[in-house]
Amino acid sequence: MGLMDRIRGEFIDIIEWTDDSRDTIVWRFPRYENEIKMGAKLVVRESQTAVFVNEGQIADVFTPGTYTLETQNLPVLSTLKGWKYGFHSPFKAEVYFVTTRQFTDLKWGTQNPVIVRDPEFGMVRLRAFGAFAARVVDAAALLRELAGTDPQFRTEEVQEYLRQLIVGRLATALATAGVPMLDLATRQDGLGAALSAALTEELAPAGIAVPKFIIENISLPPEVEAAVDARSRMGIVGNLDQYTQLQAADAIGDAARNPGAAGEGVGLGVGMALGRRMAEGLTPQQPAAAPAPAPAAPPVAPPPLPQQQWFIGAGGAQLGPYDTAALTGLIGAGTLARTTLVWQNGMSGWLPAEQVPEVERLFGSVPPPLPPQA
Repeated sequence: MGLMDRIRGEFIDIIEWTDDSRDTIVWRFPRYENEIKMGAKLVVRESQTAVFVNEGQIADVFTPGTYTLETQNLPVLSTLKGWKYGFHSPFKAEVYFVTTRQFTDLKWGTQNPVIVRDPEFGMVRLRAFGAFAARVVDAAALLRELAGTDPQFRTEEVQEYLRQLIVGRLATALATAGVPMLDLATRQDGLGAALSAALTEELAPAGIAVPKFIIENISLPPEVEAAVDARSRMGIVGNLDQYTQLQAADAIGDAARNPGAAGEGVGLGVGMALGRRMAEGLTPQQPAAAPAPAPAAPPVAPPPLPQQQWFIGAGGAQLGPYDTAALTGLIGAGTLARTTLVWQNGMSGWLPAEQVPEVERLFGSVPPPLPPQA
């Protein structure tokens, strides 16, 4: 290589960037101490912005197009370098290309649950995840606030910051939306649009916009899902007693699928309790017979004492009322355990069954499972 070729190689004639990645936001043109030739070509492709930086200070910004670098189209840089009457010698400056297309493969999710207050279920912990799109709308602001002098600023360097910002905004959006928990699925699009606008406003000083925000799923804790399922089943059945019978029928089915002797004993106990309750509901009323003549001066018998009516709490739902015989059947079915909460009129609050003498003694009256047949 001759001297003139080496000298010409120290001057940059064409400045451009062909992006071969899908995650680069900012790329610094590799000048390697070479000077940019006055009259060089600057090629800025669609979805790009070029920013000239002189000695750490942002100068001129170029939108898509092809430019011949002269003092006329470098007004800020000319002022910074003191080119009052035009200048045609090579010059030094850093050139950053900023991608302005949408980055659509960004994911977000709540590492920890978000606590919201629901009018029906009270305090509820929610988890959510989804995706969002981000794009640069102000290249100069992005360089000042986030990218700095990074020669290759990628999405992974800003994604965690955006995720934390999203989670912080999500809690506020869910808490102030006033949407019942059971209706959140139908309002995900509206919440996403509101979060998109809020995040765009929040990120405006950094030159980033969030044109699209998608909530893919909002999930509930398992115990709340179980309570919702139980309430749905009660709504379908429509009657608490029938719901109790449905639970007993489920227990019989589980016992039938259990080949062990314990399963047979459970099935027998549940079957007896269910048969008794169904018989009470299905036995037709007999027509009243003609009253016999009343004997003279009959003895007055005391009125029968009302049976005790008990309520139990199982699976997050209140079940009952049950009489003592029904409680015995529930003990045999395994629905009523010693730690199950019970209550009846006159008690100050719910107590475990083993702490209520009237109920605790019923556990001893339930026979143990039959021994296995030889």
